[in-house]
Amino acid sequence: MVRREMVIPNDTACLRLVRRTVAEVIAAGGFPRKDANLIALSVDEALANIMEHAYAGCARGEKEIEIILEADPERFEVVLYDSGREFDPSSVPEVNIEEHVRAGRKNGLGLFLMRQIMDEVNYSFQHNVRNRLQMIKFVDSGRRRAKRKTGE
Repeated sequence: MVRREMVIPNDTACLRLVRRTVAEVIAAGGFPRKDANLIALSVDEALANIMEHAYAGCARGEKEIEIILEADPERFEVVLYDSGREFDPSSVPEVNIEEHVRAGRKNGLGLFLMRQIMDEVNYSFQHNVRNRLQMIKFVDSGRRRAKRKTGE
């Protein structure tokens, strides 16, 4: 297993470094590279949402986001911690992508993409302390999803 920890400021200029680190962790952990770009997109969306929404009103670079990345041949996991506004992803309805595109909307797909790409998206918070977002991608996600749906 490969594990990397990093702390970045709430500055979108840091996203390139995170994408590169995600790719390195995936490769070093033996996780299939075919998923690397999609996973990086999911992490990117999560970080952008934290910067834009959780830290809304904060100056660029004023706050920090802690990132923990782990990968092995079976799964990739990322955990993000921030001290921004609390957010309950379960309060966000599922996006009807056809309606979204037809209406010409360009924003509001971050959570949708995370849910589509990753096998697990878990959020928790400690009131007035910090938010925790965990996302997991399994190598054999199709089989795992089928098992979850059938209850095996």
